[in-house]
Amino acid sequence: MRLFTHELKAQQRLFWRSRELAFFTFMLPVLLFFLLGSTYGDDEIEGVRGADYLLAGMLGYGAVSTTFAGLAILLVIRREQGILKRLRATPLPASTYLTAVLASIVLVFALETVLMITIGRLAFDTDLPDRWLSLALTLLLGSVAFAALAVGLSGLVRSAEGSSAVVNAIYLPLSFISGAFFAPESFPGFLEAIANVLPLTYFIELVRDVMLHDRQLWEEPTAVAMVAAWGAVGLVAALRYFRWEPRER
Repeated sequence: MRLFTHELKAQQRLFWRSRELAFFTFMLPVLLFFLLGSTYGDDEIEGVRGADYLLAGMLGYGAVSTTFAGLAILLVIRREQGILKRLRATPLPASTYLTAVLASIVLVFALETVLMITIGRLAFDTDLPDRWLSLALTLLLGSVAFAALAVGLSGLVRSAEGSSAVVNAIYLPLSFISGAFFAPESFPGFLEAIANVLPLTYFIELVRDVMLHDRQLWEEPTAVAMVAAWGAVGLVAALRYFRWEPRER
């Protein structure tokens, strides 16, 4: 536990010292929420205020941006720079290191969530969630599932130079198709068909049900099962493909 706490603090320092990583994974979702909320926050979408609808969607986008895209790029870069290989030669257990990295990125997303909810309340008068426990469990479920997918994907990306392009090509279209920014009901039929198999679609659905429709997490077993199933896919991929040594050398 002492090693884990020490490594978690180190991971937090490394994250906030990296201005590019901190901006694109932490601040970008917050800025997009503020800009889009200023644009159509007073509109009505599916019977609720646009700002409330957007906040739930942007929490989904924040989860995939931080715990999926940010983590995957981070792991690939550290692997190709030889950092992960050198860590294996230290007394720090590999499981402790990975757990600290995952906990650090989940903590970043938690801070991002608090900031977006605060901005939504102060800037757009969004309603505060009533089901705090269900919301916390929902966000934890999604962040862990996306983190598992990130670890699995990091093993498939071959170079540090291409990591950003590969990850962005996956998570940005995923965010649009899953309805993070707009109501997915307005999409063409083929996009709706794609959205129906994406984990982010079900995660955003869970967040909106809890925040906007006052439902409990356990009242949505299908969506929970889909998010968990994708997390299991990520775990299997991580066990199969994750590497500690550089692939370019």
